[in-house]
Amino acid sequence: MNHSGATSDNGGAVEITKDKNGIGLVVLRNHRGASARVSLHGGQVLSWKRERGEELLFTSSKAIINPLKPLRGGIAICFPEFGNRGSLEHHGFVRNKIWVIDQDPPPFPSDSSEKAYIDLLLKPSEDDLKIWPHSFELRLRVSLAGDGYLTMISRIRNINSKPFSFSFAYHTYFSISDISEVRVEGLETLDYLDNLHNKELFTEQGDALTFESEVDRVYLDSGNGVAVLDHERKRTFEIRKEGLPDVVVWNPWEKKSKSIADLGDEEYKHMLCVDGAAIEKPVMLKPGEEWTGHLELSVVPFT
Repeated sequence: MNHSGATSDNGGAVEITKDKNGIGLVVLRNHRGASARVSLHGGQVLSWKRERGEELLFTSSKAIINPLKPLRGGIAICFPEFGNRGSLEHHGFVRNKIWVIDQDPPPFPSDSSEKAYIDLLLKPSEDDLKIWPHSFELRLRVSLAGDGYLTMISRIRNINSKPFSFSFAYHTYFSISDISEVRVEGLETLDYLDNLHNKELFTEQGDALTFESEVDRVYLDSGNGVAVLDHERKRTFEIRKEGLPDVVVWNPWEKKSKSIADLGDEEYKHMLCVDGAAIEKPVMLKPGEEWTGHLELSVVPFT
């Protein structure tokens, strides 16, 4: 299929279908058999699979498949905030809205590698403007390259008559073998806000972050690359980002998991959230200005 907003190049494929609730669902495939599924509910990536069908993203077995609820797992778009602030719902409202396929997307940066991609668009409804009184256009391109890389580019334009500020995150649930077998590299010596200690500021002391209890942190002013090493599966997730200075790292561990209705008691062992984000210093947009946040995910075997 090849039309405005949904494009495939050189052997990639884009299929537009519906889920069991009748909500639009986009399936991207490359010529090697890798795939990604994107829901129009929230613009959320629900699945990202390698050539052999191996799922790379975690989705809870207790996830609520409901058009009124965000899904626990995949990659959720958090805007205009991450976390809680004021009267807005947790992680902002766009992950719980129905997006549309963008029939007239502006030109995005292109690369030479073949890819299948979809362009989505969200504009606020009248009800949205009552809870967050700022007009915006949020465009999202999700693309799957020939090498299996998954790329997400978000563009937020202020079409308001006054400035507004926001925070943003790609809330990414990686599928892992066991949380005790995983380490995160690329956060060394960074300052972080610890949400388990009233957002107190600490400095990362270790060469790599490993897990033996609940972690809920926002690492500040990180570089453009972070890696999640899964020793048991002998693979590394590589996270590259632009426009997203912060990195959220979250695992609820055993006690917190039991209090989360849409997460299995033991599922914390098989998931790790590592998010490219802009949180600590909210992004300010003047009327007519546009912000871009770029995330690229790849998985490579240990050498």
